Amino acid sequence: MDSKRLVNVFRHFAERECPGSSVFYEYLARQIADDEEVLQVAALVPSGQPVPNMLFGAVQYLLLQGEGPELRAYYPGLAEHPKEMASCYPHFRAFVLEHEAAIIGILKRKRVQTNEVRRCAYLYPVFCSIYDKVRKPLALVELGTSAGLQLLWDQYSYSYGDTASYGLTESKVRITSEIRGDRKPFLLASSPPVVYRMGIDLHVNDVRNPEHFLWLRALIWPGNHDRVSMLELAAEALKQQSDVRFREGDGTVLLPDIVKEIPKEAVICVFHTHVANQIPEASRQKLLRHLSEIGSKRDIVHVYNNMQDEDLHADYILGGVPSKFTAARTDGHARWFEWLL
Repeated sequence: MDSKRLVNVFRHFAERECPGSSVFYEYLARQIADDEEVLQVAALVPSGQPVPNMLFGAVQYLLLQGEGPELRAYYPGLAEHPKEMASCYPHFRAFVLEHEAAIIGILKRKRVQTNEVRRCAYLYPVFCSIYDKVRKPLALVELGTSAGLQLLWDQYSYSYGDTASYGLTESKVRITSEIRGDRKPFLLASSPPVVYRMGIDLHVNDVRNPEHFLWLRALIWPGNHDRVSMLELAAEALKQQSDVRFREGDGTVLLPDIVKEIPKEAVICVFHTHVANQIPEASRQKLLRHLSEIGSKRDIVHVYNNMQDEDLHADYILGGVPSKFTAARTDGHARWFEWLL
């Protein structure tokens, strides 16, 4: 990616993605947009990967391993009392240039594979609606699963701004989110039945592997303490599960074979959040063809965003008949969503 485009990428990241999520990354992204040398390092992020997320993740990955105490002193969540942000950038710049080789190595071998557990806050009502519509147990297939933490959405507890709790109310993973707008989603008091869980990714992150878990932690933006806590608690919940399966590979290729092992009495639920923007267009079209072919024989629902827009969609094929719904407009980190069904 050329420097001019990278300038716009970092400015867009600062202006559109960071507000309300990380004032620290917003500040750094604005500085990077005017720094030709740091942009040259960022230009080495592989095609298809979100550049700011990769660069920031690589830096924090090294900081979490004890590198750069001068820079780490500015990071919320890494320093107990972070130094004033306004004097941080010279240290950030020096760290990137001094650790350029290590950062480039991370950029080449890693991918942005966030497991944003809070996104389950809007997945829960979608799957409640699916179950209410089909009255069949759910078989989950997640594309771009990373570590598979969203495959356990039925094992978490949810609240949406009032005293009510939904899902597995005794769960240690307690997810809160705000429902905006006049429409309210259908919410079951207890989670719908799930009989199958499969996570597919080019590289599956094993939460039992310290190096894999460290990368997941590095992708969480500084100051988002609740996201770190949910990651840790959800990882512990996953370690207790014995029914989660994983496959490494291209989900758009593997899907037809995987659905053959799904119990016939279940409705197939293929889902992915904030992944499709990393899928090449040819692969997206292949996925849609597979879904259509599977839907001619089995009931299937496709839940997704970032295919044609950022909204959350649910595309059904039931009894061979397709129907499409826009379910919600969502915040990227699921702090809120507006229900549209």
